[in-house]
Amino acid sequence: MENYQKSKTVERPPPLPFSNLPVDIIEMKVKDGSKIRNLMGYAIGKMELDPVRQVLFSGAGKAISKTITCVEIMKRRLSGLHQITKVFFQQIEEIWEPIVPEVGLDPLTVKRNVPAICILLSKDPLDAQEPGYQAPGSFDAFWVETLKSESQGQAKRKQGAGRGAGRAGKQQRSAGREESGKKP
Repeated sequence: MENYQKSKTVERPPPLPFSNLPVDIIEMKVKDGSKIRNLMGYAIGKMELDPVRQVLFSGAGKAISKTITCVEIMKRRLSGLHQITKVFFQQIEEIWEPIVPEVGLDPLTVKRNVPAICILLSKDPLDAQEPGYQAPGSFDAFWVETLKSESQGQAKRKQGAGRGAGRAGKQQRSAGREESGKKP
């Protein structure tokens, strides 16, 4: 590939994995360089208005984690949101041109499948039988139990894990050194 340079990248938008979406849906296309505060400011502002009932977040490649972060922030700010998550692959086509065309190299076309995610958030109930469905607050009980078990583990460590004994031993040794270093 040292004899080629990338001339252009073509992203083929896949068909949306959701059918029967309303016309007034807000579609948030998250990119790798998107600022979360900008995305969230716009999406939360629109969802707080009563006419807008659904928002669709989508991202591909490196933007998947940012897409999930946006959705989780949205679910914390606006309680009672139903969620359906779809994971799929998006095809990206890269066209590589030879650096020196006189050598006789042909242009290359490389097709890659990049993972992508679409998450639909809705104020209205969605089909609970749909794969990837999450009811509002469905994981609150899980997080309460997780935090409770973590705090119990921290309390046990504070009670006596043996960390304090090492310090006391060092203090005694240093006190002994001071005495041995003194001249009579």
